[in-house]
Amino acid sequence: MLEIESPTSLCFRANTTCNALLRELQKIWVDIGESDAEKDRMLMELEKECLEIYRRKVDEAANSKAQLHQSLVSIEAEIASLVAALGVLNIHSPIKAKEGSKSLKEKLAAVRPMLEDLRLLKDERMKQFVDIKAQIEKMSGEISGYSDQLNKAMLGSLALDEQDLTLRKLNEYQTHLRSLQKEKSDRLNKVLDYVNEVHTLCGVLGVDFGQTVSEVHPSLHRTDHEQSTNISDDTLDGLQHMIDKLKTEKRVRFQKLKDVAGSLFELWNLMDTSQEERTKFARVSYVVRSSESDITEPNILSTETIEQVSAEVDSFNKLKASRMKELVMKRRSELENLCRLAHIEANTSTSLEKSTALIDSGLVDPSELLTNIELHINKIKEEAHSRKEIIDRIDRWLSACEEENWLEEYNQDETRYSAGRGGHVNLKHAERARITVNKIPSMVDNLIKKTLLWEDETRKSFLYDGVRLVSILEDYKLTRKQQEEEKKRYRDQKKMQDLLVKRRESIYGSKPSPRRSNSVKKPNGYNGDASVPPTPRRNSAGATNTDIMTPRSYSSHRQNGYFKEVRRLSTAPLNYVAVPKEDSVSTYTSVYGSEPDSPLYN
Repeated sequence: MLEIESPTSLCFRANTTCNALLRELQKIWVDIGESDAEKDRMLMELEKECLEIYRRKVDEAANSKAQLHQSLVSIEAEIASLVAALGVLNIHSPIKAKEGSKSLKEKLAAVRPMLEDLRLLKDERMKQFVDIKAQIEKMSGEISGYSDQLNKAMLGSLALDEQDLTLRKLNEYQTHLRSLQKEKSDRLNKVLDYVNEVHTLCGVLGVDFGQTVSEVHPSLHRTDHEQSTNISDDTLDGLQHMIDKLKTEKRVRFQKLKDVAGSLFELWNLMDTSQEERTKFARVSYVVRSSESDITEPNILSTETIEQVSAEVDSFNKLKASRMKELVMKRRSELENLCRLAHIEANTSTSLEKSTALIDSGLVDPSELLTNIELHINKIKEEAHSRKEIIDRIDRWLSACEEENWLEEYNQDETRYSAGRGGHVNLKHAERARITVNKIPSMVDNLIKKTLLWEDETRKSFLYDGVRLVSILEDYKLTRKQQEEEKKRYRDQKKMQDLLVKRRESIYGSKPSPRRSNSVKKPNGYNGDASVPPTPRRNSAGATNTDIMTPRSYSSHRQNGYFKEVRRLSTAPLNYVAVPKEDSVSTYTSVYGSEPDSPLYN
């Protein structure tokens, strides 16, 4: 290796070389015979030339030093700028770390690696900023719908400043990017929800989905994946407006189909349409029974479906017109049947005879007549509903009256206590019947109160087959009271007859013949029970008629044509004077179950 000489040794060696050359030059001058003046002149020139060379070298060295110093200052300034821009806090200057080193080149060699590292760090940081900014610009464009004004306003606040590449600034960009990503995700989900709702509505209405959403924005129904879905405010507003429009159309079609289907169902019921024909429109019946929000079946509210149902209604209307007379007769029969079940008098203005005559004469439109009958039917149904509770009470009262009649016949049966087949069943039935019959007076009183309350609420009389129910019940109570009085007189008469029998036995010493022991006729089916008055029946000729009129008997009389003549109940007194003498001394051997010797009490 070559050894580097010190400046002192170099200077000494230069001086030695210069002296040797000067001596050689002087020797040459001597040989030449130069004068001293010439020698001095040439020495002066030689010295001058040496000074110029030294001066030039010094200047070059000074310039080199200045350049090195300027480079060092520039590098330090760039390092300071990069450190400030990148926000690097843990950078230590190698110049300060090596204060003993005075060489500029050493200082430059020490700072250049740091500069390169900072430049690389800046490039990486710039790349991160550029990538994030590009994503922000893209998402901002998608959100704003690529509006120039919105983009300029948004990107103006995100202008990239190379003097601020700190991690804090980078975090701000990343935070903004994340907020945009979240907003994009929310908007995309909202768009998808809107699109799904539009798809459902289009399916229900039978509308082309692709064409509908393309009216809002073509990207909503793209066939390729190159174009991203537009999620701008305009798109969201357009979808919302389209949904409102489709919902309005759905509401209109739903009501229209419901009305048309309701008319179709009425015509079906009116024309007695078979179940097989109704099955064709089973989907439509679902609409009538459902609410608007429940309708999700595809094409159920399409114009084709509504037109089909409307066409079916039109065909039934034509068929209805040809069968109008038959329909009027049918609905009138239905009206009369409802009136019969509700015990309400039907309106005679639309009777079968009058309806037939009006239709045949052409004076009345059958449709108007049918509408009038329909109104009567609805009115009767409403009134029957309000009368239901009272009608049920009437049925229970009539059932109790039937039990009373059965008990009367049972008490007239002389073999009722025999041990025959079914005897114990009849005994139990009779016991239950007595309990029911004993409740009849309270039934009647409660029924009168309920009827009067109904009349006060409705401000009209409660008619039962054309007769005021309260009048029927009051007549029933009066007749029942009269029969109670008759039974009391009969018991008194029986006591007198028993007394006459005892006197006759004491005078003549004879007893009634067993053959005639049961020969006394019982007025009105009376059986001797003073506690439960019977419901009278129509007796054979010669017997006294004291029938208790019930709603059924009123109705029966009315149907037989002489209802008006029996509005007032007649109760003729019993003619005990006409009883035959032999019968007057006879006794009853069987008495109502309340007698002490009855098997019910044994």
